[in-house]
Amino acid sequence: MKKYLLAGLSAAFVAVSVSGVAAQTKLSRNEIINSLQGAQQEVDVSADELQKAAFENIQKYPGANAPANLPLWDKLASLRQFNVEITFDLNSARIRPESYETVGLIADALHTPYLQGQTFFIVGHTDATGPRDYNLELSIKRAQSVREALVTTFQVPGEYLQAVGLGEEQLRDPAKPDSGINRRVQLINVGYR
Repeated sequence: MKKYLLAGLSAAFVAVSVSGVAAQTKLSRNEIINSLQGAQQEVDVSADELQKAAFENIQKYPGANAPANLPLWDKLASLRQFNVEITFDLNSARIRPESYETVGLIADALHTPYLQGQTFFIVGHTDATGPRDYNLELSIKRAQSVREALVTTFQVPGEYLQAVGLGEEQLRDPAKPDSGINRRVQLINVGYR
């Protein structure tokens, strides 16, 4: 039960841009825009390839802990991106009501001319508590929930949003695999497609 409880969530928001890390308690639309705008180039990695790499990583390296970076991750690491912690119900992909403001801010940013027409991966991550395959499945469902909320509630065009779950396969802090800092939803700007 503890492992699933820890896969549950917290409520602090953390924003990260490619230029640095800034912890904060309140996000703004402009911070999201500044972190995501300016797609450098199109990257030849699809959401399906990234998802497949996460499944293969578990099969290739079974056990409690994921090895270092996913093979495709290096291609995405330098792109404009933004991390945010969105809370979900325990062992569920249901977004908790208090996180809808954050999802709405993301939607506001995606509706601006600075980001319209560009494609984004919505990548779900977990900490390393619990079985890896469970974490992977849960992260997929949570990334899909965020995408669905953006499309259905906030009218962001769905063709520009692709959901991917990586579970614990790409930890933000590998030195502290069980830390809550690893639980996050990441938006990555993969350019015009």
